[in-house]
Amino acid sequence: MTKKKKSVTMSVPEGLEFNTSYSYNKYYWDTDRNKTSKDQEAENRKNTPVFSGVLKYFPDAIKEISRVSLAGNNQHHPDKPLHWDRDKSADELDALTRHLIDAGTLDTDGIRHSAKVAWRALANLQKEIENEKS
Repeated sequence: MTKKKKSVTMSVPEGLEFNTSYSYNKYYWDTDRNKTSKDQEAENRKNTPVFSGVLKYFPDAIKEISRVSLAGNNQHHPDKPLHWDRDKSADELDALTRHLIDAGTLDTDGIRHSAKVAWRALANLQKEIENEKS
């Protein structure tokens, strides 16, 4: 008596291939396929804890960085409301490094060099993110 071979059809989830190793990612099955843009926006907001993940961690440092913004505005535009004049300096990493050399001390204007390092780091990061978006 001979046995008939049975035909078997196999499939893999969309985006995966046979004979390929995959590590389990707990988020793989929670892909955005079934989410509306409104759901995705809500999730993105929840995954960006600005208050609890930044302001509550570094309240004093954030205040100090805001003083850097005000001092810079008063130096370059004392007659205008607080704003970031991006034309004044485009060498964020060079300026950051100059202040980093003197970290732990006060600059001639009485503001911490470390606060100016942080301000320049934020400015550089903001520009990087904006460049990626454009």
